[in-house]
Amino acid sequence: MSAATAPREASAGSTAPLVRLLNVSKTFPAPSGAVTAVDDVSLEVRRGEILGVIGYSGAGKSTLVRLINALERPTSGRVFVGDDELTALSEKELRRVRREIGMIFQQFNLLRSRTVAGNVAYPLALAGVRQPERDRRVARLLDFVGLLERAHSYPEQLSGGQKQRVGIARALAVDPPLLLADEATSALDPETTADVLALLKRVNRELGVTIVVITHEMEAIRSIADRVAVMDAGRIVEHGELYDVFSRPRTPAAARFVRTVLRDRPSPQTIARLRESHAGRLVTVRVQDGRGFTAAVTRAFASRGVENEVVFGGISELQNRSVGALTYELRGADAAVDAALADLAAQGIEAFEETGEPGAGVVASPGHGSTRAGGEG
Repeated sequence: MSAATAPREASAGSTAPLVRLLNVSKTFPAPSGAVTAVDDVSLEVRRGEILGVIGYSGAGKSTLVRLINALERPTSGRVFVGDDELTALSEKELRRVRREIGMIFQQFNLLRSRTVAGNVAYPLALAGVRQPERDRRVARLLDFVGLLERAHSYPEQLSGGQKQRVGIARALAVDPPLLLADEATSALDPETTADVLALLKRVNRELGVTIVVITHEMEAIRSIADRVAVMDAGRIVEHGELYDVFSRPRTPAAARFVRTVLRDRPSPQTIARLRESHAGRLVTVRVQDGRGFTAAVTRAFASRGVENEVVFGGISELQNRSVGALTYELRGADAAVDAALADLAAQGIEAFEETGEPGAGVVASPGHGSTRAGGEG
């Protein structure tokens, strides 16, 4: 049955991860010395999830995705997709496995000489699917992505968003359990990006296809991912559930990405401007999801006699939960402010003083007042 008509059946082993990378590294030769693009990465992709892999240019994201579909072999480590260990297969055996992995690309990679229908039919022809079944699958897939009426158009007659929809239909043609999206929305405008991301989410939710999204756009990750892995200099520096990484990033790299989306932390320039009109200490408190957060913060300040005013921040919703931060001006004796921050920390509420220095803050710790902490909060 085509992926365009029914969700994937859960197998007996469906609780096992679909993709596993174990201590994988990839090094390329270079005139100035070997370059390590992926450095000792261990990562799992759960069946049926959307995993977002985020990182700036040069972080190793594209090399990672080429290791998953075995277009690159690792220098060391092991890669598994389903029950197959890709690092132990011959090239002939790898061609079989690659047919089970759909790919969509930033630049679409459509065949200009073929129509929309011809592009979607191409992998089916390579797989030996007979013409009548091929035509049925193409029609169903184009209907699924909303392009059935453009079946006889050529790529140059399509918008960027339409081209990417054709790319998604083509990637789904042979009913793959795994779909890899490598910067699939980077060439699109924001509105079209939202449409394509919504389509990918439908592919995951309605058809049961596991998706790995490789991108440098945190907004894309926020829109569709269940979990996120942050890459920096070839390593996975942080990974976890999407809400956890957004609400409490633990590394400078993750914090930088989260800031680009939430914009809930004042920049050094904003802090300098705030100091011109606010003489008190500037402290940012991370929003804690759930009832009682506002009351707990208000009570901590009031009980220590600390006057407070919100001067910056933002709260938004992620996976039906609140996420963000509020920056307060706190006025009172330093000992009283420190005690209030310690009270918040004792309740699991994270607070840190805005120093105006990039990548630094002061984090309250229970029983120890406040202490200097590196990173971007």
